[in-house]
Amino acid sequence: MNPDKKIIIDSLLDRVNASPYLIVIDYTGLTVQQFTELRNRLDASGARCTVAKNSYMRKALAEAGLPDIGNDLVGQTAFVMGESEVFAAAKAIKNFEKEFKKPEMKIGLLGNAVLDGEKLKAIADIPSRESVLSQLLGTILEPASRIARVVQAKYNPDGDSTPSSEPAAASAEAPAASAEPAAASAEAPAAIDEAPAATPTEEPAAAE
Repeated sequence: MNPDKKIIIDSLLDRVNASPYLIVIDYTGLTVQQFTELRNRLDASGARCTVAKNSYMRKALAEAGLPDIGNDLVGQTAFVMGESEVFAAAKAIKNFEKEFKKPEMKIGLLGNAVLDGEKLKAIADIPSRESVLSQLLGTILEPASRIARVVQAKYNPDGDSTPSSEPAAASAEAPAASAEPAAASAEAPAAIDEAPAATPTEEPAAAE
């Protein structure tokens, strides 16, 4: 094998092994400026867009022991990989496609699972782990006063500070207690009322 070719394939193999996913995109029709913008957005999401000959990537995937997707590695393809989660990368590509009508997500790998374009778009709509944790943290840190209001509204939807009719009935009977003989009040202290506290720099290489 040509030494230069082996160096490129080994570099691709290292990237494939370091990434939990691979997204294959067809960048046909993108200008150099647009491709550079796509790369910048992917960089911001923790991913990297690589242009390489399809034959080199086929060889790298084979050496990595990953599923054969060689039939889809045709035309002007670029390869998106990263060490972070796939959600952010897929979302960046999908949003870019909405804006510029390209590139197209052709196929992808998530571990040993093969994902077609539709599944990749569905993944793009799934919140990232960081987003889910952030929402959970926001719930945990919700002011106690607001939580108390929610609980009060649930159990007392009419806004009446009286939890039920029983205490009201008890207070209605209170005058009767005052009719007890004065001697009884002398034997025990009177009761005390208590109320509860109320979200490419370089031109892409030609594909083989």
